[in-house]
Amino acid sequence: MNEELNKFQLEKKSIEKQVLIGGGISLLSVLIFSATMNYGPWALIILIPGVIYMIIGTSKFNKLSKRFKNEVLRNIIVGFVEDGVFEPERGLDLNTVYNTEFLKRADRSHTEDYLSGKIDGVEFISSDVKLEERHVEHTKNGTRTYYVAYFIGRIFEFEFNKSFEGYLQVLEGASPQSKRKFQKVKLESVEFNKKFKTYSTNDHTAFYVLTPHLMEALLDFEKNNKGKIYFSFIDSKFYLGINNFKDTFELKMFKVLNESSFEEFKKELYVIKEVVKELKLNNNIFKKE
Repeated sequence: MNEELNKFQLEKKSIEKQVLIGGGISLLSVLIFSATMNYGPWALIILIPGVIYMIIGTSKFNKLSKRFKNEVLRNIIVGFVEDGVFEPERGLDLNTVYNTEFLKRADRSHTEDYLSGKIDGVEFISSDVKLEERHVEHTKNGTRTYYVAYFIGRIFEFEFNKSFEGYLQVLEGASPQSKRKFQKVKLESVEFNKKFKTYSTNDHTAFYVLTPHLMEALLDFEKNNKGKIYFSFIDSKFYLGINNFKDTFELKMFKVLNESSFEEFKKELYVIKEVVKELKLNNNIFKKE
């Protein structure tokens, strides 16, 4: 593994050097412009190759990241879960994303890094998801259209061990994106009510599912994971969203690739085990038929 890491690290450093050189040349062009207040031929001669060199380097880095996922990360990730499948260029389909019922429909979207398998017998599927909203701004110079991301993170779908009537959502700083007749529910835990807003179509469902232990587990999970956390319980499915504005399995430019890098990637995988363990998704003794 060390030999393989060194190979990728050397290639990564070479590409990063190219990006730095291109950026440096472009910066020099800007400095010339600032000094002369005129983008003369010399400034343009410097700017154009600098920008091109930087773009080519960035493209190479993106290709390297894809190779790293397929040649290195896939073996680690697939070996981490039973029946593991990791497909970097594939993501959850949008029907699954919106089945969570805590995410509004996007004007532009992208999913990647599909992962599925079993943890302690609990089946799951997941992927990175990016959702963006279209904005139109009218100015004196015309109309400008741009996109703003409102979700960048990971979505999970688990088989939950409880079957129950009604629908339930536990959300941090969000509200249900569904036409169901959700009502806000106050639970016995003051700390839980401060951190999350609980919505249910059936009060009995909320109190049946959100036992003191489960509420404590959800609070612990939120403390251990950065970003906004969303949960929904629909039929026998449990959905989890982590909106942390982070690409889970991406290489980072100008960050050394070594054994500690693998620990970071593995930490992302431990999120799955943490959910199964803390929420006791593999425990069927409370299953209600």
